[in-house]
Amino acid sequence: MGLMGSRFDITVVAATEELGYINIEEAAAEITRIEKMISSWNPESETSLINKNAGIKPVKVSLELFKLIERAKQISEITDGAFDISYASMDLIWKFDGSMKYLPTETEIKKSIAKVGYKKIILNSDEQTVFLRQRGMKISFGAIGKGYAADKAKELLVSKQVIAGIINAAGDLTTWGTKASGEKWLIGIANPLSKDKIFSWLPIVESSVATSGNYEKYVLFKGKKYTHIIDPRTGWPSSGVNSVSIFSKSAELCDALATAVFIMGKDAGLALINQLGGTEVILVDDNNKIYKSNGIMFENNP
Repeated sequence: MGLMGSRFDITVVAATEELGYINIEEAAAEITRIEKMISSWNPESETSLINKNAGIKPVKVSLELFKLIERAKQISEITDGAFDISYASMDLIWKFDGSMKYLPTETEIKKSIAKVGYKKIILNSDEQTVFLRQRGMKISFGAIGKGYAADKAKELLVSKQVIAGIINAAGDLTTWGTKASGEKWLIGIANPLSKDKIFSWLPIVESSVATSGNYEKYVLFKGKKYTHIIDPRTGWPSSGVNSVSIFSKSAELCDALATAVFIMGKDAGLALINQLGGTEVILVDDNNKIYKSNGIMFENNP
């Protein structure tokens, strides 16, 4: 099914096929509910209301959205601003459709991020309000929403006694329980040099994984590759990394950290993940060399 501009595939282990379909419908309804809340395309959503009132006034929101924004700000803190939901205010000066003829100037780049900055998202927990300090500021959940929706759909299914399942949000997976046969779900880590080959299988229980990669979109200037993942702190595309896969219990955290580590780069990214409990990473740099956090055990030879 297509939700949030992404494909969601939901698999459940159920006693009967009929029950399985009911469970999947319920999960889909939950994802749609979240989409209504966090969509910046829907003019009626709470998120749109916050954006419309940027620089004007604080907006009272549901506790659920308030908490999501609060967690997003915490992830901004620990990633030193590499993850930032206010990236939506960035003027899009980088084009990855072949229409770019020259590199933007330093001034254009600075101007493009003038309204970005998670510290300008003002939260008032007594009033449960969100205020974007600057006119023209916008927030968007593009790098965390899919993971959040997957977590909530999983939580709902677990509460309905669904013993096991997988939610696949366009390649970001969250799983629980085991297959009907009792075996663990296995996740294959693709070999970055050839996307059809798999060089490692990781058994995962109660876990999620998200990948951020730059295979698809980039521009070349003077032989240097500029990827479509742009650092919200500098306005420049990030470089040095080809792909990042994050493993953690929470799909939301995986989703957010995959983008952040991609932007932070190998050294800062690995250092961060090694400090966080219950979170692992596999990172491939732009020379296709593979790095991993301390908790991941596999032979490092594709």
